[in-house]
Amino acid sequence: MNLKSNGWINGFIGMVIFAGSLPATRAAVADLDPVFLTCARATIAGLLGLALLMAFRQRRPAGQDIASLAIAAMGVVVGFPLLTALAVQHVSSAHSIVFLGLLPLCTATFAVLRGGERPRPAFWLFSLLGSAAVAGYALIGSAQGSLRGDICMLAAVIICGLGYAEGARLSRRLGGWQVICWALVLSLPVMLPATYLTRPDSFANVGLPAWLGFGYVSVFSMLIGFIFWYRGLSQGGIAAVSQLQLFQPFIALGLAALLLHETVSWSMLLVTLAAIVCVAGAKRFAV
Repeated sequence: MNLKSNGWINGFIGMVIFAGSLPATRAAVADLDPVFLTCARATIAGLLGLALLMAFRQRRPAGQDIASLAIAAMGVVVGFPLLTALAVQHVSSAHSIVFLGLLPLCTATFAVLRGGERPRPAFWLFSLLGSAAVAGYALIGSAQGSLRGDICMLAAVIICGLGYAEGARLSRRLGGWQVICWALVLSLPVMLPATYLTRPDSFANVGLPAWLGFGYVSVFSMLIGFIFWYRGLSQGGIAAVSQLQLFQPFIALGLAALLLHETVSWSMLLVTLAAIVCVAGAKRFAV
């Protein structure tokens, strides 16, 4: 199996793990404050990342890598978790999830701007078509949203695309799991005290679903998923493998229906098929 095939496999595993993030966040913010959730999940993942780096005796990043790690941390450790946690307080899980279909286009754009990749013109055509299909589903098929929630989700998608592309670019030098671990460790001096300052007065009213959601976003969404995702992006190409994100909204909607008992319509299945076609086309013309 060649390097690019490995990249698609790793990217797919990471994408599936990420698909559970918004349903888990929705469950967590039912009983936990969004700011506390963002800080606490980053702190837990950061401590685990620090333990991994120490256990495997990883060398420290070069000085020239610190700025890129800070950009990655701003996107995937702070920005995306906080903005999505705020969004799901104002819009339904289904409405927020479908915005994720715009992630491939954002990631590919930042891959060109920051990573120096140059996909063929047909790649952009399939990417735009896939994103338009998912965005159209968001406008037509999902529940009524709110302006505040939609703005938060749009901002979350843009900053996450930047974090994905920047982290994947660094993965070529530092390694996939090392990048997310160092980004988390870089965030610890801020996130650790912020967790203490934003903690609730009591955890007595926090239910089991909220604790399960908190655990998932802290360990899987914040750390394990990135180990596969960054490795996949660096192996298979950022612009190409990022198109797997077109599947993410529909896997997430399936999880939302199963775990949160939200309705999944036939239109979702039709748009899923369109997304599959667009991913196949984007993969063909990525290089």
